[in-house]
Amino acid sequence: MEKYEKLEKVGEGTYGKVYKAKDKTTGQLVALKKTRLEMDEEGIPPTALREVSLLLMLSQSLYVVRLLSVEYVDAAANTVKDDSSEASNKENRNSNNNGISKSNLYLVFEYLDTDLKKFIDTYRKGPNPRPLAPGLIQSYMFQLCKGVAHCHCHGVLHRDLKPQNLLLDQEKGILKIADLGLGRAFTVPLKSYTHEIVTLWYRAPEVLLGSTHYSTAVDMWSVGCIFAEMVRRQALFPGDSEFQQLLHIFRMLGTPTEKQWGGVSSLRDWHVYPQWEPQSLARAVPSLGPDGVDLLSKMLKYDPAERISAKAAMDHPYFDSLDKSQF
Repeated sequence: MEKYEKLEKVGEGTYGKVYKAKDKTTGQLVALKKTRLEMDEEGIPPTALREVSLLLMLSQSLYVVRLLSVEYVDAAANTVKDDSSEASNKENRNSNNNGISKSNLYLVFEYLDTDLKKFIDTYRKGPNPRPLAPGLIQSYMFQLCKGVAHCHCHGVLHRDLKPQNLLLDQEKGILKIADLGLGRAFTVPLKSYTHEIVTLWYRAPEVLLGSTHYSTAVDMWSVGCIFAEMVRRQALFPGDSEFQQLLHIFRMLGTPTEKQWGGVSSLRDWHVYPQWEPQSLARAVPSLGPDGVDLLSKMLKYDPAERISAKAAMDHPYFDSLDKSQF
């Protein structure tokens, strides 16, 4: 790790700490994600290796944050080098005696200094509140669909898409998907997943209702919520509990019926809900034209099987006026 100079800590997640750093030889800014690994006699756990190889494969897309390298720091070597205190050396020797030692894995990503949430906030708050330019929303949406399609065609669900996880290179006008840490390779038939994953506001109704089998459609629901948020400059369904989240959705889109979404009432967390009629989606996104509203409605279909895929979304008429050759 000598080749990087840590500049500041920029975040902390379930996986570990994230630092902004500089590559001393090239001067390139990078994001270092530090992950603690429990090592056994076999070496690096296979789950970590799987995740890293997935990230390397996915980051070949321009629309996924690029994983530049993976640095493995052996705890024993690290302790001696970084901290000559007798106590920590002793602790390290002890940990090695019982066959388990802790080591650090650093994932080195390209560094981008802003995300879509901060970007939307500058248009919403600030001294000069104004809507995002329709052309910019269209461009970011196309890139998001392209990045999501890339993940899906490699068998990876993101499951936590939200504006905070979409990093922006404002100079080049590029949007990149970050934090694929929760992505799991899915196989057919779909494995059963734990359902406490996606941030509430962008969480698909099948996940909120306790479905244990779900698919790429969970990401497309999130993409729809992000689309509406760019247009509105505020969240479409800002629930503060799983129950409230469902009520937000049902009030806007109508309470789902068996006819609309076969099997909905037999999902684990289904209750008898008030019967709301669907509201006009166009009214929720007044500045969006008919093509945009049509695409949004296809992303927010109740039945996951009917929700538009990322690949199909890229061919939607909403993007017809976009010069796709630049992507």
